[in-house]
Amino acid sequence: MPPALGLRPGEFVRTAAFSDDDGKCPMLTRRSWLVGSLCGSIAMPLVRYRGAFASDALDTPPNVVAPRSLDSQVAEEIRRDIRDRIGEGELSGCVLLVGDSRGPLMHEAFGFAALEPRPVPATLDTLFDLASLTKPLATAMSIMLLVEQRAIELASPAARHLADFGQAGKETVTIEQLLTHVSGLTADNALSDYLEGPEVAWDRIDALPLLDPPGARFRYSDVGFLVLGRIVEQVSGVRLDRFAAERFYEPLGMIDTGFVPDAERRRRAITTEQRDGNWIRGDVHDPRAHALGGVAGHAGLFATARDLARMAEALLGGGLREGVRVLAPETVALMTADRTVPGEQIRSLGWDKRSGFSSNRGESFTDRAFGHGGFTGTSFWVDPGCDRYVIFLGNRLHPDGRGNVNRLAGRIGTAVGRSATAKPN
Repeated sequence: MPPALGLRPGEFVRTAAFSDDDGKCPMLTRRSWLVGSLCGSIAMPLVRYRGAFASDALDTPPNVVAPRSLDSQVAEEIRRDIRDRIGEGELSGCVLLVGDSRGPLMHEAFGFAALEPRPVPATLDTLFDLASLTKPLATAMSIMLLVEQRAIELASPAARHLADFGQAGKETVTIEQLLTHVSGLTADNALSDYLEGPEVAWDRIDALPLLDPPGARFRYSDVGFLVLGRIVEQVSGVRLDRFAAERFYEPLGMIDTGFVPDAERRRRAITTEQRDGNWIRGDVHDPRAHALGGVAGHAGLFATARDLARMAEALLGGGLREGVRVLAPETVALMTADRTVPGEQIRSLGWDKRSGFSSNRGESFTDRAFGHGGFTGTSFWVDPGCDRYVIFLGNRLHPDGRGNVNRLAGRIGTAVGRSATAKPN
């Protein structure tokens, strides 16, 4: 059983941000007209959930000042930016959580978890489809734990653990090359490969040829992480979702993190786009992960910002949070160390550092920062150099799939990093 949540007094200090102090509301696009209720004189009431996983922290008055909080000017700058972007229709809503190794400094919800088929305000316990955050937070961490346990080696060929993967010239592709996206694999295989079910899909993945020699080119690959997730299962004998839950999420008290949410959590999930004429809510958006049953190495993980803060604090602590160790400090250091890949881009083992995918990274973060983004509008960055983390869970796909949040997330990270390194007056 997972440990009790055990919130510290003042850990989460605001329930939502639905009003604008200056009373002004930006012009709204037609598709985001409902968002007008988050600014001006109309204040949306917070929708609170009373399920088994609700926390008393949700009743904290929205304007209570916490003993520890983000600089007020920086926080207000961030709030304005988020509200403006929601007003412009770049996202329907989001939850932001900023913190350090001692806990959260700012935790607020903005806008809506859904506009269609009816408006649902975002709350602190809104569940997000993390998309590619699955790669580091489930698959890569599981791989690194197996490395720590000496069950696998980074330099070993993936085919040592998945014999069928060694077809079509892939016999020398290593686990490290898969983690850093230099395996030579395609970014994504055809969706038609999944139409006949998971078994046929895996046969077709195994038969894929390389597009480049291993190590020759950086190409971000969902396929590579599908393979890594399967390696976790083959080596551990446990399905990826259970392995990650038992080794990481449950020990850290991440009670809302996992694959294939149950009915209660689905009701708290964001709505993304439509599939077969129905709005997707609590079901993975990624079509390949969906075709594989919702559990895959590249996508499928769901979580709340509150849960992810626990993981961020564990990573800042070298794998340790409040007496619970999930990785050795040497493993965390190995996992997050710089690795320069072709094109002079910097990655680490499952994490982004500075690459063409880093627009959601704060420009004022130190060189020690590592993180990742997700297609649905999520990002997770941790900077041990300035003892900060920024968890931005946005819903950019709802209702029409045309939102864009990476630059917003990057500006938030820049503001947080700048405030962390600013010298006191």
